[in-house]
Amino acid sequence: MTMKMDNVFYVNPIGIAGGLALWWNNEVKLSVLHHDKNLIDTVISINGENDWFGNFIYAPPYEEEKQEFWERLGTLTNNVNAKWCIMGDTNIVASPDEKYGGSPFDHNNAKWYYEFLESSYLMEIQSNGGAYTWSNQRSEEDEICEKLDRVLSSLEWSFLFPKAIAIIDVPVASDHAPIVLLTNGMMKRARKEFKFESRWTLEEECSKIVQEEWIPTEERNQRGDYEDFGHEVEAFDT
Repeated sequence: MTMKMDNVFYVNPIGIAGGLALWWNNEVKLSVLHHDKNLIDTVISINGENDWFGNFIYAPPYEEEKQEFWERLGTLTNNVNAKWCIMGDTNIVASPDEKYGGSPFDHNNAKWYYEFLESSYLMEIQSNGGAYTWSNQRSEEDEICEKLDRVLSSLEWSFLFPKAIAIIDVPVASDHAPIVLLTNGMMKRARKEFKFESRWTLEEECSKIVQEEWIPTEERNQRGDYEDFGHEVEAFDT
């Protein structure tokens, strides 16, 4: 797979299960402090500014392993004044509205997760794009959808990136939807593309309209026709 990134770090799967991978470009300075089958612990700075800690996780799905994982993660984030961001698969359904289908929501399954949030003073970053991040990829009455993937941050990290937002993207070749963290807020709106319908040529007035409207840019600028359009484009770019 080509990610068009300058650097990569892998945690190999055990057999056919698990495995973690990080990709980043050169403008991001990233050092791996620790890694295991459930976690890549890093320190990050972007363009040489404001170091912060980034934890990229694949939390265990098995109940007998969850307590140990969340307690271990809590020991990393016990400094309330540090800039922390944690993202990945928590394998936790945190509330009834994060689940559709299957067995009813069980608050006890999220016990260790809630205790971790309380002790670490972390909060979830708002996400857009969908209510769920995982599906069993079945249909109708057999469908189960859950929100398992999320981004958490400390208050100090949120001061560093006050516009940060998480985007739940479209799943590709996976039962999980990718989650994208935008530290500077929503991406800029793309300009609208011009599309030509071939059936327009069947209209008698088509040729005349094209000739009248297809005026060279320099001539149109001299006439002042682009004045308002220029302000509109500037608004999109800010």
